Amino acid sequence: MKDMITQLIETRASVGRYDANKKLSDAQLKELLRLATLSPSVYNMQNWKFIVVSSEEAKQKLHPIAFNQPQILDASATVIICGTLKGYQQLPKQLSPVVEANIMSQEIADGWVEMATNSHEGNYSLQRDEALRSGSLAGMTMMLAAHGMGIASGAMTGFDPGQLHAEFELEETDIPVMLVTLGYPAKQSWPQKPRQPMEDVTMFV
Repeated sequence: MKDMITQLIETRASVGRYDANKKLSDAQLKELLRLATLSPSVYNMQNWKFIVVSSEEAKQKLHPIAFNQPQILDASATVIICGTLKGYQQLPKQLSPVVEANIMSQEIADGWVEMATNSHEGNYSLQRDEALRSGSLAGMTMMLAAHGMGIASGAMTGFDPGQLHAEFELEETDIPVMLVTLGYPAKQSWPQKPRQPMEDVTMFV
């Protein structure tokens, strides 16, 4: 018998059509967001930000930014997942609970802060790379968690990032990574599509 994680990965499918009459509760959305914050990030920076688009007004604002794709209106909610630049500046704050929990010493935490600052400060490319990585990991965690809760999801990269920044008043340090739609699938939704064989994309060295 397969374990739950394997079953989730093998059965989760991206959904593009939703039942607009079925809504998620605030409690469900908050739990998905909580689980997304448990995702890994470099140095435990947690350099991400989530904007939940669930009101009709916000959906109408997002719809043209996402090139009028219908799932924006039909899904119960869409989460704008951003990675954040300059995450290293928040690292002392993020590592403080780690030290308090005796997971690492203050000396090690200070070393992490120094290493992260030395490598990230003034390096926009690295900051952007880490923002995209962290946002992507959080998005995948959210989608797997949703599937485990019986909630459909779909990742979207079809949107205008400039308009998204302007209309949703994102900070200069916010990098929109993806939109994740959430809700209950319409009857015509597809199952998971076949993937390439593992052997075709893997090299053992």
